Amino acid sequence: MEDPGSDIQADTDERAPNFDALTPPEEVVRGDRTRDDFFDAVLGLDSPATTSEIADLAGHGVDAAREYLEWFERMGIVTQVTDSPATYERNQEYLNWRRVQRLRDQYSNDELLVFLDDATERDRAFAAEFDTDSPEAAPIAAHASETNQSVEAVWRDVSAWKTTRRRISLLERALQTDSNGTAGQRTIA
Repeated sequence: MEDPGSDIQADTDERAPNFDALTPPEEVVRGDRTRDDFFDAVLGLDSPATTSEIADLAGHGVDAAREYLEWFERMGIVTQVTDSPATYERNQEYLNWRRVQRLRDQYSNDELLVFLDDATERDRAFAAEFDTDSPEAAPIAAHASETNQSVEAVWRDVSAWKTTRRRISLLERALQTDSNGTAGQRTIA
C-alpha cells in the first residue's frame, strides 16, 4: 500500500487533541441545559407565574424564557393564563398523560393490576382510619386529638392518602388506555 500524498498528511508538529479537556457527553446531553432548567422551573409551579418569574426560577434571561414557554405551550406542557403580562401555569393534565404513558411502557397489565390492588387496599385502610370516604373530608386536628398524634403526623397521613388517590387514578387510566393513548375497551373488576 502506498503512503498518502503530502497534501493530505498531518504535520509532524501537530499534537493529538486533549480529549480529557472536552466536555463529557453526559453533560452535553443532560445537566445544565437551558431547556431542562426551564422545564424544572415549570414543573415547580403551583400557581400562574410571569415570564420574568419563570426566568428567575430557571436562572436564565427573559428572552430565553419567552422562547421556551412558547415551545412548552405548543407541546402542551404549560398553558398561558394571561397575555399582559404573560403568565403561565403547568398543565397538570399533560403531566398526568405523560405519567400514564410511562406506566404503560414500563409495566405489564398484570403488574399494573397488582399496583392498583395495593393502592386500593391502602385507600380503604385510610378511609377506615379516618372514618370518612375522602381525604378532603378528613378532620386533621380532631383526628390528631382523638388519636394522640401530632397534627403534622396526621397531615402527613392525609397527604399520603391524597397521593394514593392520585396513584389509583393514574393506574386506572393506564389500564384503560391502549398504546396509542386512547381509551381502550378493558374494564377493571
